[in-house]
Amino acid sequence: MSATSNTAIVGIGQTAFGKGLVDSELSLACQAISAALDDAGVAPHEVDGLASFTLEPNREVDVARAVGLGDITFFSQVGYGGGAACGAVGQAALAVASDQCNVAVAWRARKRSAAASRPWAQVSKRIADSGQWSRPFGLLRPVDEIAMLTRRYMHEYGATRDHLANVALAARTHANRNPNATMYAKPLTREQYMEARWISEPLCLFDNCLETDGALAVVIASLARARDLPNRPVVIDSFAQGLPRDHQTMTNYFCDDPLRGPAWTAAAKLWSNASVTPADVKVAQLYDAFSPLIILSLEGYGFCARGEGGPFTDDGAIELGGRLPVNTSGAGMSEAYVHGFNLVLEGARQIRGTSTAQVANADVSLVTSGEGVPTSALVLTEDR
Repeated sequence: MSATSNTAIVGIGQTAFGKGLVDSELSLACQAISAALDDAGVAPHEVDGLASFTLEPNREVDVARAVGLGDITFFSQVGYGGGAACGAVGQAALAVASDQCNVAVAWRARKRSAAASRPWAQVSKRIADSGQWSRPFGLLRPVDEIAMLTRRYMHEYGATRDHLANVALAARTHANRNPNATMYAKPLTREQYMEARWISEPLCLFDNCLETDGALAVVIASLARARDLPNRPVVIDSFAQGLPRDHQTMTNYFCDDPLRGPAWTAAAKLWSNASVTPADVKVAQLYDAFSPLIILSLEGYGFCARGEGGPFTDDGAIELGGRLPVNTSGAGMSEAYVHGFNLVLEGARQIRGTSTAQVANADVSLVTSGEGVPTSALVLTEDR
């Protein structure tokens, strides 16, 4: 039994998604947290734990005051952007499980739809830290770094652009069922995918996540408390983080096997703590800043063998009705990109039975954070 298995997500909330939203990041955070508390049926003053991203610096004081929270006895932040969503939720759950707090909130608010707001758009920041080892040689953006790994994967295992298209099309198909998704009313065909402009070859426009503003939050309490609240408890069966030996953020070029990323490290701990196995997972929310990360994650989290992630996506296998539906809200590529926190909410909705692309009998849902950066993952289950 894992340390988090006696905790549950009891409330979820989010703002609208969009580009250039007028609200500040702080305002968006407060709106999402308030919505999650309303959904949970929990009063703000009952919240005594907070977890968020290091990308929201020194935000706890402002959030606690603005939302009307109680005395805070636990607060933490998790780094590495897209790798942090499951980490924030998992650390909040650990705090509840260890009596550091009784009710915790984890959230992500983001305003980065403007191109100038992205770190790689700021020349002075391009060669900060580990960027000095890749960006002077032309790998200026994360998409350039992932493109290099994708090309190597294609060379070693024979993956094709059709496999990448499978990922993009599945996300878009699911988004077309989700009224809250940015791409709700915008279908995508394979022909459109193949004709799209390059962003960083072999990755085209539709291999990339969206850039959006918005915020999402979850409320976490003990499983015993969850059973007395309005919503079906979403049990946090297992939680893990992963930072492999000799890893370099995003590029991973200096490891013996650059294609064996942080997912493998997180997965080993995740499944060792879980009460279930990959074979029990009915639906997966896999971090998708770029389409090849889905293929790498399918392998890293144990759904197929090395080199089989591409063919795994064939014949609608990752769409609703397939053997493992993936990213059923549209996720980062077609719903919104909020550093993967929307994957957590969709994982919870699947267990609740309220997704717009609901998988039948979805009693086990996997949620992952960014592959390529130090990462984290959750196994969510129904209350058994």
